[in-house]
Amino acid sequence: MILDAVMPPRCPISGMSVGKTGQLSPQAWSALHFIEAPYCPRCGVPFAAEYGDNIECPSCVAEVPVYDHARAALVYDDASHKLVVGFKHADRTELTPVLAKWIERAGAALISPRTCLVPVPLHRRRLLERRYNQSALLAQSVAKFSGVQYTPGFLRRTRSTRPQKNLSAGARIRNVGGAFEVPRQAASAAANAHIVLIDDVLTTGATLSACAKALKKAGAARVDAVVLARVVKGGIGAI
Repeated sequence: MILDAVMPPRCPISGMSVGKTGQLSPQAWSALHFIEAPYCPRCGVPFAAEYGDNIECPSCVAEVPVYDHARAALVYDDASHKLVVGFKHADRTELTPVLAKWIERAGAALISPRTCLVPVPLHRRRLLERRYNQSALLAQSVAKFSGVQYTPGFLRRTRSTRPQKNLSAGARIRNVGGAFEVPRQAASAAANAHIVLIDDVLTTGATLSACAKALKKAGAARVDAVVLARVVKGGIGAI
C-alpha cells in the first residue's frame, strides 16, 4: 500500500495508471487475444473455423510433436509480448497470480488430480543472472490454484544454451537437443506419470519437445504442455 502511494502501479502493457499492483488497464485487456476453441486438438493453435473434433493442423499432421498435447492462454503478439517481457526480464513477478490463472484456465482439460506440474528449467548460470525462473513461478502458482503436485525436480537443464529468440526452427532444435534430463533420484517418480510442462512462450515447440523427449525416455506415460502465449504464424486464426 505504501509503495503504491509512492510509486503508483502501472499497467505492464499500456503503461497507464491502475488501481493496484498486478492490474491491467482496459486498453490492455482489449489488446490481448485469448485463445478459444476451435483449435488444433493436439498443439492448440487456433483455427479460423470449426473443422471437426479430430482435425489437426498441417504442422501436426506433417510431424507429430514429441509432447502429447499443448495449450496456450494467449496469442503471442505485441500486447502479450510486453506482458511476457515485463514478467520475465523486468521483475514484474507481481503478475504471477493473474498469468497463472490464465494458464490454469487454458490447460483445464489437460490438468487432473494426478497430474505433475513441471516447469521448463533454466540452467543454473541463467538462473543466477535472472534471479528467478519465470516458468517455475507460474507452475507453482498453477499448482496452488489447481491443487495438483508441483514437481520441479523431475527435469534438469544439463547445459547452458543460446537464447532461442533469433534462431531458425532447425537451429532451435539443435540448440536444445539433449539439454534436458530427468535426475536419477526422480526417475522412479517420473515413470508412468502424467506430466504437464509449464512455460511462458511456445514458438516452434523445440524446447517443449526436448523436455518431453527426456521425460518420455525416463518412462513418463504422457507429457502435455501449457504455456502463457504461443506464436501463431500468419496472425490470429490464420489456419
